[in-house]
Amino acid sequence: MTFDSVRGRASEGWATRTPSIVDRIGVSNDGRVPFSVEFSPPRDEMAEARLWRAVRVFERLGPAFVSMTYGAGGSTRDRTVRVTGQLAEETTLLPVAHLTAVSHSVDELRSMVGAYADRGISNILVLRGDPPGDPLGEWQKHPEGVEYAEELVRLVRDLGDFHVGVASFPEGHYRAPDLAHDTRYLVSKLRAGAEYSITQMFFDVDDYLRLRDRVSAYDPEQGSKPIIPEIMPVTSLRSVRRMLELSGSSLPAHLERKFDLAAGDGPEENRAAVREIGIDLATEMSERLIAEGAPALHFITLNYARATSEVLERLGDKVGSGAAEPSASSVDAARAGSASVS
Repeated sequence: MTFDSVRGRASEGWATRTPSIVDRIGVSNDGRVPFSVEFSPPRDEMAEARLWRAVRVFERLGPAFVSMTYGAGGSTRDRTVRVTGQLAEETTLLPVAHLTAVSHSVDELRSMVGAYADRGISNILVLRGDPPGDPLGEWQKHPEGVEYAEELVRLVRDLGDFHVGVASFPEGHYRAPDLAHDTRYLVSKLRAGAEYSITQMFFDVDDYLRLRDRVSAYDPEQGSKPIIPEIMPVTSLRSVRRMLELSGSSLPAHLERKFDLAAGDGPEENRAAVREIGIDLATEMSERLIAEGAPALHFITLNYARATSEVLERLGDKVGSGAAEPSASSVDAARAGSASVS
């Protein structure tokens, strides 16, 4: 696929008409903070049905945007393109497609961008990606690929009228030698043309605030770009520990103890008790982030609607939509529709 062919496809139709994420989260909501949600490509028919149940719930709640993840090593490439395209074509939601550099040549990356453009997708979240097999293993550049996310940002921007976001890390990326290096890496991605960043999940709001301060101090211009915090309403301690292990993030000691006590020491964790603490924590974090001026709130859903819906209900009129406002009964209707979903 040639550079010109991708650029031509991205310069016509949807790719020039869909709003950017920065524009969408900047829509006035009478002081309310926009929210967005993250989905993952389904692995089988049952998981796909669950995903679409969650999609319909959130469609009624009106998130500013939704993102679709990309499996380790590009393992979900085809499903990611297909489902993200369906979100663009069959729903009222604004999708953001993840794109990772790992295991892909430059030609393959261009082909992916072209596939997104064909489906009317112009918002792309660029990530370096985790190695296949062992996400914490040694990262190896594809012989014909790119080494850093910064290069992938430039590649996507050069291909057409795409709006690019990147990842940021409140605790610092586990491969960065220290926070100073991590800050420089993030700023380099922003300077390359990224318009905003979405953080990795975290559980200490102070880590997010320190990240924001570090970037602003290092480069005030790039520091003015939105850093969107990612929040996970915990419903399973085992699941969140696995995600933390794979991401190199951590659970503060006092929260670890609190969740451990709630889970109990039996063979099966007390999911109801863990879930109650998780929803409380996500709500408290959201409230503080709003008070501290976060530009939006991005929720990890794991393709379930209920937990995030409960957090949004608790936040009430502190959160709004970056899209068309849902009706007054939307939260109640969405909550009813998610009653069987974690």
